Amino acid sequence: MELYDVMRTTAAVREFTGDPLPDEVLHRILDHARFAPSGGNRQGAHLVLVTDQEARERLAELNELAVRRYMAQRNAGESPWNPLHAPGPSAEEIAATPVPPSFTEPVLTAAVVVVVCVDLGRVAAMDQDLDRIGVVSGASVYPLVWNLLLAARAEGFGGTITTMAVAREPDVRALLGIPEEYAVAAVVPLGKPVKQLTRLKRQAVEEFVTRERFDGEPFEPTAG
Repeated sequence: MELYDVMRTTAAVREFTGDPLPDEVLHRILDHARFAPSGGNRQGAHLVLVTDQEARERLAELNELAVRRYMAQRNAGESPWNPLHAPGPSAEEIAATPVPPSFTEPVLTAAVVVVVCVDLGRVAAMDQDLDRIGVVSGASVYPLVWNLLLAARAEGFGGTITTMAVAREPDVRALLGIPEEYAVAAVVPLGKPVKQLTRLKRQAVEEFVTRERFDGEPFEPTAG
């Protein structure tokens, strides 16, 4: 596939056919994904490929705490897990919120689940002293995750970035033997899509890009 076609058609895939993802194809996906940039080219990521069904069932279970809060807040009209505001629903309301199967089934039905970890000793977090949630260190791992999904799309496979299990990171570490100096960045189920979307809904460039300042004029190409 052409690069731009891959970029414009890589959807979040959560439904899989059950077809296997052959090792040689998975290796090819990983071999291309590894060329993602990282801070200082330190390449601190470590990927764990999970196919064991018991481990997958435990990962799905570890999603539930975060999903309950996510759904309770969404049902209350809030932006779920927003770092700027505490959740409106009470702890009791969150605990009583059902977990939709769509949040756990991808981990159970994918051909392989890729647990993406990053060595915190090999990332640069220039925002670590700011009075807000840190985001900069993700630059050393999430390009790799996105490359993984782009490469999977090019091979006729797909997946999605999930992070619900990260709320139970110590349990994920214990399950998979991940050292304490590593953070869990994402859990990515990969497999053959039941259907592959080719028309994705995204903001137009003019809606989120401005010239010179945050409150500047929307970016539109000049004539000529």
